[in-house]
Amino acid sequence: MNRAMMRIGELAERAGVSRRSLRYYEQHGLLHSGRTNKGWRVYDEVALARAANVRDLLAAGLRIEDIRRLAPCLERDLEQGPACDEAIEMYTSRVAELDEKIATLARHRAALAARLDALVAHRAAEQSHAGQRMAEIA
Repeated sequence: MNRAMMRIGELAERAGVSRRSLRYYEQHGLLHSGRTNKGWRVYDEVALARAANVRDLLAAGLRIEDIRRLAPCLERDLEQGPACDEAIEMYTSRVAELDEKIATLARHRAALAARLDALVAHRAAEQSHAGQRMAEIA
């Protein structure tokens, strides 16, 4: 096998992902492989950068469909390399989505916390009232 090519196990180890993840990335068009005469998947060094970027982008909260939009940029270092307009646009869009979700969750939390506080206060009042009645009886 050509030294520049690696099989799926080596790529998985070097990229820090499972073989299953690599097949998933390939299924979604984010990674491309060749085949040996025996039908085994083989990858070049470019696949290592792509697999590592996909792994990192998924870990950062992007979805597969988001990452597909970044396909032209996946072979470069998205944080240190030349600016990728697609990445800037995608990150801006996802940050806005997440900010909206965070605001919604904060509202839900505040509403539930207020309900909880009211229930706890009501329970305390009931227990205090019951305690007073017991004291009166005794």
